[in-house]
Amino acid sequence: MSTKPSGASGTPPSLTARRKAATQLEIAHAAAELFAVQGPHATTAEEIARRAGVALRTFYRYFRSKQDAVSPLLAAGADRWRALLEAAEPGTGLARALQAAVEQSLAAPDENAVQALLRTRGLLRAAADDPALRAVWYRVNQESEERLVPVVARLAGGRLEPVQVRLVAAAATDAIRIALETWADTEAGVTGEGSPAALAIDCLCQLLGGMGALTPDGGGEG
Repeated sequence: MSTKPSGASGTPPSLTARRKAATQLEIAHAAAELFAVQGPHATTAEEIARRAGVALRTFYRYFRSKQDAVSPLLAAGADRWRALLEAAEPGTGLARALQAAVEQSLAAPDENAVQALLRTRGLLRAAADDPALRAVWYRVNQESEERLVPVVARLAGGRLEPVQVRLVAAAATDAIRIALETWADTEAGVTGEGSPAALAIDCLCQLLGGMGALTPDGGGEG
């Protein structure tokens, strides 16, 4: 079952949709906590439902599997940075807008942001030994890339060919994915050298550096 945010189309979500999203997030937090303590293999859907305070049938109404239950948490970061990018003015310049959105979305200005990053680290570490959890991570990233395409197209203002728009969306998504995966394998902090933000900016520069369309001469920064 899809966990796409109800407000993604721009229409304010209904009260029912907000309640559904809140329940999904409660289940996702419960799953992440259990996975961090005992791993996905030792965790059952029944335990997740009990921790979240919902019936097992409610769990399966929203999620196909115990691993799928964490998808709202994994998708939250992508939703946040895409929203930052959507808020950028078209004249900002695509490369600059991408970098600013990545920096802001992966920053850790408060305890909630710190805990969100640490939770992601725990899930990525757990995914190393769980193919089903890795599949959820890859699916979330694929969905994020697809939803990023129209955002990039708007910011490009017609200066990029459709294939270039898709390449930028793919590169930006992969920059964050690779940065988080790399960071999860280390003990680096959430800020400073080796942090998700620092790694993501480096990945973004390397992945987009060869695209002439993003240089001033190519029109991507105009």
